[in-house]
Amino acid sequence: MVTVTPYIPAQITVHLGPPTTSAANVTVSFADYVKNVASSEIYPTWDDSALVANILAIISFALNRVYTEFYRSRGYDFDITSSTAIDQKFINGRNIFENVGRLVDELFNTYLRRQGFVEPLAAKFCNGTTVTCDGLSQWGSQELAQQGLSSVEILRRYYGEDIEIVRNAPMRGYAPSYGGTPLRRGSRGPQVVQLQVMLNRIGQNYPAIPRVASVDGIFGTQTENAALAAQRIFNLDPDGIVGKGTWYQLVRLYVAVTELSELASQGQTFYAVNWQYSRVLREGSTGEPVRVLQYMLQVIGSYINDVPMPPQTGIFGELTANSVRAFQRFSGLAIDGIVGEQTWNAIFDRLAGIAETGPLPQDVAQEITEEVGYLVQTGVIPNFPGQILRLGDSDT
Repeated sequence: MVTVTPYIPAQITVHLGPPTTSAANVTVSFADYVKNVASSEIYPTWDDSALVANILAIISFALNRVYTEFYRSRGYDFDITSSTAIDQKFINGRNIFENVGRLVDELFNTYLRRQGFVEPLAAKFCNGTTVTCDGLSQWGSQELAQQGLSSVEILRRYYGEDIEIVRNAPMRGYAPSYGGTPLRRGSRGPQVVQLQVMLNRIGQNYPAIPRVASVDGIFGTQTENAALAAQRIFNLDPDGIVGKGTWYQLVRLYVAVTELSELASQGQTFYAVNWQYSRVLREGSTGEPVRVLQYMLQVIGSYINDVPMPPQTGIFGELTANSVRAFQRFSGLAIDGIVGEQTWNAIFDRLAGIAETGPLPQDVAQEITEEVGYLVQTGVIPNFPGQILRLGDSDT
């Protein structure tokens, strides 16, 4: 399984002012950027645990701006601004405190995220005296350090117990999420999967966008119809082709509706799908096999009204058990709400044969047949930002 990890940019471009001003841009190494901001935001005389906590918050916030393409998706040619009202203080050409620079060299490829999520935490902070906020208090962090708290304890005090630290993240140059080639009917691959996920999530807020039932990386009829609907809603050229303009409009909307650039993000997960039966699933089971089961039941429930669609949480709760029992009843299986090998294979077989089970339009039936054939052939879906859920959510 491919592991998807946000990267540390080799360089970052800073706009020296609010985003709408005509101020200059400067491009510096990411490590030098963090050293500059840390030297501008905090005091070098603070305890090391406070310094480390603040530096990690600075790193994570900047990485979140890069990861979500917060400014570049809006057409700007920079990654972050020097405006403290919305970003972090950067003073071009300033001196760097020696101990701050040393700590940044140790930490610049380390960042914060919430357990179970992928995106770097939008670790907002404020000085905690003249300005307060929901994130880290800079002066408060020093008070906690003086009380003997470690950097991790300080961070968890402000951001929650589910904070974790990612170390030794990979580095690379800037790589835009738009691949450079328009996506259209017949396109395949991980970028199509990302498109389908964005369309489905945005569609929760804009119901006129039809749901893409199978998130599989194949640009078929349903994906085209969803893209067309989005283009019409957002006043884009309604051609069903996802070029750069449509792509970044969807990126902006996806980041907005999931709050990925906010401290209270809904969170984003990446995972691959294994369609093979692995173990018995029942109420209380958790993990990727449960997600796969819930996904299959969601697709089946889209076409068989007797089967309710459980939320795709990865937690086997009462709603999932009810959906399994309904499927077992529909299929003439023993009704126990437990997914053993026989029930799993029956669910997968129904998914694979769904094009022949109901009165579907011919083009939709053909698309499902092609999609399922592709899944059976490959056995795995490429990694993608999948089900959006809050940590600890269940379907009970």
